[in-house]
Amino acid sequence: MNGQRKRIGILTGGGDCPGLNSVIRAVVKTSINIYGYEIIGFTDGYMGLVNNRFKKLALSDVSGLLDKGGTILGTTDSFDPFKMVVDNDGEKQERDMSGRIIDNLKMHNIECLIVIGGINTITTGYRLSLKGVKVIAIPKNIDNDIPGTDATIGFISAVNTATDALDKLHSSAESHHRLMLLEVMGRRAGWVALESGIAGGADIILIPEIPYDINLVARKILERKRTGKNFSIICVSEGAVAAKGSEYIDDSCPEYTNQMYGVSSRIAAQLEKLTHLESRVTVLGYLQRGGEPSPTDRILSTRLGVEAVKMAAEGIYNKMAGIVNNELCPIDLTEVANKCKHVPVDGELVRIARNMGVSFGD
Repeated sequence: MNGQRKRIGILTGGGDCPGLNSVIRAVVKTSINIYGYEIIGFTDGYMGLVNNRFKKLALSDVSGLLDKGGTILGTTDSFDPFKMVVDNDGEKQERDMSGRIIDNLKMHNIECLIVIGGINTITTGYRLSLKGVKVIAIPKNIDNDIPGTDATIGFISAVNTATDALDKLHSSAESHHRLMLLEVMGRRAGWVALESGIAGGADIILIPEIPYDINLVARKILERKRTGKNFSIICVSEGAVAAKGSEYIDDSCPEYTNQMYGVSSRIAAQLEKLTHLESRVTVLGYLQRGGEPSPTDRILSTRLGVEAVKMAAEGIYNKMAGIVNNELCPIDLTEVANKCKHVPVDGELVRIARNMGVSFGD
């Protein structure tokens, strides 16, 4: 380093979530206060790293960030530096810009790069590590689908938001004798639907890992009606899928053509036909990504941020700072890249939900 202070680069990639600012704060404060490092923040994820958009982060930059949602560095979830779309004489072409990333990191004399993100962000970090970049990953996403860690930054805050919504829907559902469907995020894995569904007392939980039979969902609703419960709460993961051959076909049901309204709209229309009960759909969407992080996420993000800097100081590179059995644990990036942590269909949470009478539509 030629006598210079050690420099660490940092970026946030993928979708935003509560806790990103908290982890940036932890990295900056630990780096400066404990190790005397300099921190260079790249804006808007890997896009800023390619275009050399950066700012040196000082303690004053992270003051008051612990309880603030979003990320002061900005982010993007639709950028791949290995396939960057460029305009070449009016023609759109994909170009590998990873070389420019390496050049920019060398120009700034950056010792290692801390990437805070989900599977795609970490996978890109892994690919950069194969080109010689020293990478440390910090897992964040509300879906909690990153392998190798028990929890990801943002997940519990999203579960809290969904649980609060389910609590509020209960009174309306019971008053109007309706089916209330709450659609939450979880395209590949159903952790948010499962945990908020259990916490919020949902009667039916639909997740990608367990394909549902709409007739069995309707049967559960009608069984509740026969016992005097004229309403049902259904928590639906956005990635929920029907089992093959189990779709309810009715020409009068609206076609599932508008992604804006999500899979729940189609399910609701089918259930109205099968149960003759009114249904209402609430799609939480980006409400799950916004707002202040929960106390649990503030603690988790602080732990992971401090650990990432400690790993950098000890030369532990090309790893992800993870949590296993509530203990900090570095996870090799090969165990994370291009993988997904699904809900185990025979796991404890699914089992206890079934014991409580919850139907998964199977």
